[in-house]
Amino acid sequence: MRKLLVILLLGICTIVQAQTTPDKKTSLFITQLIYLVPGQEKVFDQFEAVAIPIIAKYNGRLLVRTRLEQKNIIEQTIETPYEIHLVEFETEQDFNNFMKDEERKKFLHLKEQSIKSVVLVKGNRL
Repeated sequence: MRKLLVILLLGICTIVQAQTTPDKKTSLFITQLIYLVPGQEKVFDQFEAVAIPIIAKYNGRLLVRTRLEQKNIIEQTIETPYEIHLVEFETEQDFNNFMKDEERKKFLHLKEQSIKSVVLVKGNRL
């Protein structure tokens, strides 16, 4: 699992360096490996349609949202996630406020119905 996470994070770090400004040294980066309940892809998309636009309300940006293709995986010791997200928030408090957003909370039942598990990694720019 460590090798896959390192490979994913190294690839994403290149994207982060290219797309973020140097003055955001205190930014918090959230990487999520998202695993779905089989057959719940449409329900998951309904939740994402609500949750993703709310990110901006809390000084956040969705930097990457991707789905891996098996042919692009070099080495693997864990199940392939359905999606991988990389999100940047200006501060950890902004992320905490996003998680508590009342509009987002109204749709958490869709998340709970569709997501089997999530691996969430918090990080900062080095």
